[in-house]
Amino acid sequence: MKVQKTKLENVFLIQPQVFEDKRGYFFESFNKEKFKSLTNLDCNFVQDNQSCSQKDVLRGLHFQKPPYAQAKLVSVVKGAVLDVAVDIRKKSATYGQFIIEELNENNHSMLYLPEGIAHGFLTLKDETIFSYKCSDYYEKNAEDCILWNDPLIGIDWSVKRPILSKKDLEAKNFSSFVSPF
Repeated sequence: MKVQKTKLENVFLIQPQVFEDKRGYFFESFNKEKFKSLTNLDCNFVQDNQSCSQKDVLRGLHFQKPPYAQAKLVSVVKGAVLDVAVDIRKKSATYGQFIIEELNENNHSMLYLPEGIAHGFLTLKDETIFSYKCSDYYEKNAEDCILWNDPLIGIDWSVKRPILSKKDLEAKNFSSFVSPF
């Protein structure tokens, strides 16, 4: 497993060691001890989620507020996404900044997102299966969302007409957002 730092503190791009032959492939998608030794972070995942989306579905920018905040380990099982992480930690040197990584079924890359990161993704292929491990359980009353195309953040999603949920269309602007982190 290779772990790469990103410009956002404690956000890591992870590339597992993949073993391939004529039968297919195998890789270890998570190992708590290896992860801790490579990142100095001790994360306990308690819930796994999976979604399937058509091309051009955009989900995000989502997070859960404390005390139900979640760290996440996200990956693509099938298909491809542009994955976006926005730093919403008030005391962070990169507050309001973001990273974009392509995660897909061929590169097997994963992103580790600590608490205090708003997360979203755009599917690049039909029938994309997206998977994420969470460090806390989902709590409806703690969910929140920042507008996916807020000009203050300035994310170039490279899509003209994304398919969005009502919640994502009605998300708050970053300029009026008060971070709980």
